[in-house]
This record gives sequence, structure tokens and C-alpha cells, in this order.
Amino acid sequence: MRDYQNIHQMLKKTIDAKSNQTAYRWFLDSEGTSESVTWAEYYDQVKQASKSLMSLDVQKGDKAIILSNSCYRWVLTDMANAVAGIVTVGIYQSNLPQDCKYIINHSDSVIIFAQNKDQLDKILKIRKDIPNIRKVILFDGDHKGDDWIISYDEFLKLGKKVSEKDLQARIKEVTPQDVATIVYTSGTTGVPKGAVITHDNIIFTAQSVEGCADVQEGDEGFLFLPLAHIFARTLVHASTLFGTTTNFARGMDTIVDDLKLAKPHWFPSVPRIYEKVYSKVVGGAEAAGGAKLKIFNWARGVGDQIADCRLEKKPIPLLLGIQYKIASKLVFSKLHAALGGRLRFCISGAAPLDPTIAKFFIGAGIIVLEGLGMTENTSFTNVNRPDNYRVGWVGPPGPGVEQRIADDGEIMFRGRNIMREYYKMPEETAKTITPDGWLHTGDLGEIDSENFLRITGRKKDLIITAGGKNIAPSAIEGTIATSKYINQVMVIGDRRKYLTALVTLDPDNTKAYAEANGIAFNDFSELLTNDAIIKLIENEVAEKNKNFAKFESIKKIALVPEFTVENSMMTPTFKVKKNVALEAFKDKIESMYPKD
Repeated sequence: MRDYQNIHQMLKKTIDAKSNQTAYRWFLDSEGTSESVTWAEYYDQVKQASKSLMSLDVQKGDKAIILSNSCYRWVLTDMANAVAGIVTVGIYQSNLPQDCKYIINHSDSVIIFAQNKDQLDKILKIRKDIPNIRKVILFDGDHKGDDWIISYDEFLKLGKKVSEKDLQARIKEVTPQDVATIVYTSGTTGVPKGAVITHDNIIFTAQSVEGCADVQEGDEGFLFLPLAHIFARTLVHASTLFGTTTNFARGMDTIVDDLKLAKPHWFPSVPRIYEKVYSKVVGGAEAAGGAKLKIFNWARGVGDQIADCRLEKKPIPLLLGIQYKIASKLVFSKLHAALGGRLRFCISGAAPLDPTIAKFFIGAGIIVLEGLGMTENTSFTNVNRPDNYRVGWVGPPGPGVEQRIADDGEIMFRGRNIMREYYKMPEETAKTITPDGWLHTGDLGEIDSENFLRITGRKKDLIITAGGKNIAPSAIEGTIATSKYINQVMVIGDRRKYLTALVTLDPDNTKAYAEANGIAFNDFSELLTNDAIIKLIENEVAEKNKNFAKFESIKKIALVPEFTVENSMMTPTFKVKKNVALEAFKDKIESMYPKD
């Protein structure tokens, strides 16, 4: 690996090699109208933004907030901060004003970049409580009559006061051990903790990712994940090292349309997206019925056989190969077209992906490579390789990353990707990183003879039943969620006699079932208490229970409204806040455990 002095030096390598190639592209409408920048244009804008930060007297080591959806200006501003030795602190666009206030003040930030009026309104509500903020810069729009707030265009003009010589001097001051970003964990419990990530953490991780990837010249990626999370940022930095093009989705609700426009060769995602695609494909086939459903089921059977051959690294028999060509033309080609038509592989991280879904995609000719990472290790330790992958495993570690299993089964990592500390939390840091540099992950797992890692559960999430059985709920939840009628699952049973689950409904497929079966409803919420729908879900869960041992099976379920970021039951990275859900639905939970 090359020891770059700082992120700027890593960027400059790509600028010099690929100056006229497209770096970033973003779409303006569903017709495909887009704007883009070359690497040279991007670099000019980065330098201009860095100079503007200097003109506002933002010093090396100062903290700058970015409160925005993922977009080009997020990446531009983040890089400008890194170039000038300024620390980026990202805040999820879904955070409430009080959550923003905590991060702004705890991080000691001095400046805020806000996406638009909606985000600005949050800042204005807490203005009196964030005294250290000197200026707010709006990515989109302006706010006249208030010197505290300026537009991004006005911000960029400020850089004209700073010379190239002064900027270059600032760049040279930035060292590998300087802080590049503080990433606040979204946290399912307690206050957020700020993981301090250095330039060297990012540089090392980008090169470790490069050592695992099958990225080719001319490849294009696709980004819709929140840049406030380190997973998305790590892949942006890796793409900077690759020198490949990144396409931005317009938003979470336009992903399907934007995939067709971007035509990516690869993209990162969380399991929730693959689950939704799978549910939509299977649900669509079953809704069509008749000959179309028979063809789909036949094609899926062929795909499963192909997946088995690929996973077992066995040659594909001649007849099966012919059948697969037919299945691809009749069925799988439509899935490829929906994903842009050029997709070679996807990356799945942040949570386990159900093996049924992974195998379906492999059979359809789309490799989903599961990986592992967390905020504290710059969101990358392990990933399956395009030429060596398994279902249900997160692959070997990346180059330069050490892994081991502790005596109690906990997975631990060591390497240059491990954060420096939790910001202003020395006791939490000491609990998380050992004196000799090993990171406690909280995950339980196993490592095989080929150094592949498999996650078996979370130490904190581990359910111990009244009968003394240790159960990891994530695998059960993932399997049950493969039902086309089920959206989310939360397994309950700690210190209980048996397992139960809170279940949310898949809106599209459940509505279609209700309409097809003459179940009247005015509002979707009415289906949560409909006896026929409850029976449908109970049957679905009973079918999935066949995959589990008796003590792992779900005995009762309760239908509840969807867990969302807006109702505070889910983190911005799509993890259920189980303590919040337990409190919100405690009556429903207790009703599933009647007193003896």
C-alpha cells in the first residue's frame, strides 16, 4: 500500500491521471437530464471551496457540519474540508432539531452546510442554543436579510481572496494522523458517540477496498446511501482512488428510475433494498399468475441450480446452461434491465442479508457480495470477492486487516482502519479498543480455515430464553422478512418461555391480497387488525418456522405500524431501535405472553 500524506495527495493522483474523465454525475429529472463534472473540474471546485473556508477563518482542525441528503455538494464540501485540514461532521437529513443540536455542540463545530430550507429551519429553531456556529451555508436556495446565512454560490466567491500559495501551504500542513471526520453513530440506544476517523484511516481503507474489488476502467457506480454514514463515504473515497464515475440518485424515492438512468456497473446498498426488489419481483410474478407465474417459477428453479454450481465452484452442465439462457431471456433479463442493464455486482453491508435473497440474485446473474464494517473501523473489514464468494458469510478481511475471535465468541479487528477514539469519551474508547489496538465489535462469529468470517449474532441482541437457549434473532428476522407480505420483523423472547415477533406489513402486496380476496378497507392501518390478514401473516410465519429448530420458532405475532426514522423506531441506517419499539408496543407484547 502507498502511504499518502493526506487525502488530498490520494485525490491528486487521480486528478493527474484522469483529469478529463467524468468524476460525478447527478440527474435533474426522470427523463435523464443530468449535470456532471470531470475530475479536473471537480478539483478546481474543491480548491475554490477550500479557499472559501480559509477566507471564513475556519482553521485546520476546526469542525464543519454537513446537514444534507447525499448529493454532489456533500462530496465536494467534504473533500474541500479534507484538503484544508478541516474536520467534516455529517448529520443525517432525517435528524430532529434537538438531535442536531447535540451533535453540533458536542463536536465543537463552527460552521454548518445545510441542504435547503427544510434543513435550515431545523437550524433556526436551535439558533440560540448553538453559539459557536459562525456561519450557515445553504447548498440550495438562499436566505436574504440575514448575514448569518449565505448561499453556496456566495460562499464560493469568498475563496477569491485566498491565494493558491496560501492554499498549498495549508495542504502541506495536513498529516496522516490529522482528523478527517467525526462520524456520530446513529445509535439504537443512548446518546450518539463520535468516532474520530483520521486521514490515514480513510487512505488505508480505500486501498484495502481496492485490493478486494473488481473495478474496471470505465466503470460507473451509483450512490443513494446517506453520506452522513461512513459506509457511503468509504465507497466515495474508494471511487476517488479508482478514478471511476459516481452517479447520485435524486433521492430514496427515485432509486428505481435513477438506476435505469445511471446504468451502473456496481453499487453499494443495505439489505433492505435487496429485500424490497426481491419482494417486488416475486409479488409481481404471483400477482400475474397463470402461465407467467409458471415460467417465473421454472426460471427461478433453473437459477437456483446455477447458483448452486457457482457457489460450489462446479461447472454448469450443458443442458442446464441451455435452460439458463432461456430463463435469462424470459425472466432475468427484465431484472437486469430494471437495474440499468450493465450491473456486474452489488455490495451489501450494515446488516445480514437473507441467504434466500442472495441466492436468488446470484441465480439471476447478479452477484451480491456481502461485506462487514462499522463506523469504528471506517466501515470496512471484510467482503466476499467477485471470484470467491459465499452466501451467509461476509468474506475474508481486506488487505492489512487482522481478525480474530475472542474467548467469548466476539469478533475483533486490528489495523490502520480502526478509529483513533470516541470524541471526548475516553472511558467509552477504553472499553472499545484494547491497549494493543484490537477493536471490540459486539458481533459474534466464526472464522473458517480459509479465513472467511460468518456473523452468528450480536452480544447485546442475543436472546436467552427462560429455558436457557441462546438465540441470535437477526437470522430469524431475515428469514421471516422474505415473505412478500412482511416488511419488517422484530423477534422478542429474552427471559421468556418462547419467541414472539412484532411484524409490519408490506403495503403493496398486502393491499393487493386484500383487494383480491374482497377485504374492504379505507385506510391501510385497518388491515393490521383484520382477522383475515392476521391469519395470512400467521400462516406465512408458520411456513418460515420450518427453517428453524423448535426453540427458535415464532409462536405468536403482533401486527404493528411500520418502524420508521420519522417515528423514532429506526436509525437513519435502517436498524430498528428495539428499546423504543419495546416501549411503544409493550401492551401488544405482554398480550402474547399471558400470565400462567
